[in-house]
Amino acid sequence: MTGAPIPAAEPGATTEEVFGVAPPDSKGVGEKKTGWFVRITILVVVLIWIIPTLGVLISSFRPETLVDTTGWWTALTKPFEDGQWTVENYRLALDTGGFANAFLNTVAVAVPSTIIPITIAAFAAYAFSWMEFRGRHLMFVLVVGLLVVPLQMALIPILKLFTGGASLGTMKIIPDMNLVGTFMAVWLAHTGFGLPLAVYLLRNYIGSLPSSIIESAKIDGADHFTIFWRLVIPLSVPALAAFGIFQFLWVWNDFLVAYVFLGGTQEVRVLTIALADLVGSRGENWHLLTSAAFISMSLPLAVFFSLQRYFVRGLTAGSVKG
Repeated sequence: MTGAPIPAAEPGATTEEVFGVAPPDSKGVGEKKTGWFVRITILVVVLIWIIPTLGVLISSFRPETLVDTTGWWTALTKPFEDGQWTVENYRLALDTGGFANAFLNTVAVAVPSTIIPITIAAFAAYAFSWMEFRGRHLMFVLVVGLLVVPLQMALIPILKLFTGGASLGTMKIIPDMNLVGTFMAVWLAHTGFGLPLAVYLLRNYIGSLPSSIIESAKIDGADHFTIFWRLVIPLSVPALAAFGIFQFLWVWNDFLVAYVFLGGTQEVRVLTIALADLVGSRGENWHLLTSAAFISMSLPLAVFFSLQRYFVRGLTAGSVKG
């Protein structure tokens, strides 16, 4: 039995060129298996995060007696039964827990504590990237090196600085500002703790911008402030938004810094302190804690989802050149 003659192959010809058939894709099966594994892994991780959150959400709308006697999943078996759902927990959390005032205090702390370090870090990042001055690389290394300093180590020295000032021998260097218990104290503290990361992220991003844009602006007669405000800031929105999300969530969820510099009085306490007070010493108000937790989550979720399109771009920008 004879088959069709095999065509002569030119030197260096591929299988597809000789037989007109592409070779089988050896990577296709492996990539498909890997793709399914990644999808299943992501699904498992999502469920691990969603199920407890769903339980807290359902418990926040259940009466106290049902929360104390039955599990949250029992509400799914009879979702339309009378007395299964209520919004009383949210009303009590806002009224008796003082959450309305704590919510406003947290906004008053978080917004300036996010804007101030972003503003200072943007100016510093531009200077480190595009301005020539002696010692800029050493200064940048020193600023980034502050990332390794534990926050807890700096709390007491800063607290003493805010209350008693600083002296060098008999000479007063920094006067007694008496800032403890004021919003200014916690603004300055969060600014100091957030600046190293902000400078690092923004410097990497701003330094990766095309030099031709900066040079063209200089040729046209633009000064450094014009270049910074008209070119660099609009082009750096992803990095600014990425750090803004980080800093806002960090300040919003902070307990220690707010407790040290603001205190826990009813007038100035933030949401995290109000949550700790709301649950009680023996955890007897757990049904209110679930509703209060979702009240405290509302604004951070809105901020994250409104800026999420910039999040990954801002974090990865500047990490790879070319």
